Amino acid sequence: MGMMAREITLTKLRSGLIRPWLALADLVYPPACPGCGVSVGAHRGLCPACWSGIRFIERPYCEILGSPFSHDLGAGILSAEAIADPPVFDRLRSAAVHDGIVRDLVLSLKYRDRTDLAPMMAGWMLRASDGMVTACDAIIPVPLHRARLFARKYNQAAELARHLARLSGKPLLPATLLRVKRTSQQVGLGAKARQDNVRGAFAVSEHRAGDVFGRRVVLVDDVYTTGATVAAATRALKKAGAADVTVLTFARVVGHLI
Repeated sequence: MGMMAREITLTKLRSGLIRPWLALADLVYPPACPGCGVSVGAHRGLCPACWSGIRFIERPYCEILGSPFSHDLGAGILSAEAIADPPVFDRLRSAAVHDGIVRDLVLSLKYRDRTDLAPMMAGWMLRASDGMVTACDAIIPVPLHRARLFARKYNQAAELARHLARLSGKPLLPATLLRVKRTSQQVGLGAKARQDNVRGAFAVSEHRAGDVFGRRVVLVDDVYTTGATVAAATRALKKAGAADVTVLTFARVVGHLI
């Protein structure tokens, strides 16, 4: 039996062994929409009503900040914000607007132990990355401070990054970027307070500088609000010699369309 035939046989065998257990799991825990709880056909699937409420971020948008435009202004157009105050990262991409069901998914992943949602969310992020994941050398999650990680048990950004790496086949570097300063919660802080809060909060491990030097990296987080956190993290990556940093988030706050 050739190598290919043997791999196909093993795959079928695993599938046959796993399928009954999946069917039993569906009986004990029927698939339900993570947004509203109604029955759906498969786990991690949304019902039509919740799906229709999602505002995916599609072109046209600012090439740097990914801010959605209300109408097409032509290829390569930048927003006024990107021109007046260019970010330290090279570009930002996000899957959806942070409201409604999208906000609920973020909160469920972050605070309600719904790590099972991460594969679905990472799939949307890969699609929204505009080819940047395919072009990158590595994927790096925005880290939590070890004290907060101990309290929360897991890092939601790392969960998204892990599944993004699995889907894309790109290397995941979960221990390269460190959160060296314990910061206050960003929720409720203004833009200036957020910047002050995370200033100097990140650093690249002195033993892992080679992971980012001269490389194109994708920095992963769950939500983009003012950009203070990912800007501080990008500064640490650039200081270590990263050639290009794309920020990729599941959701982003959008005030009004330009």
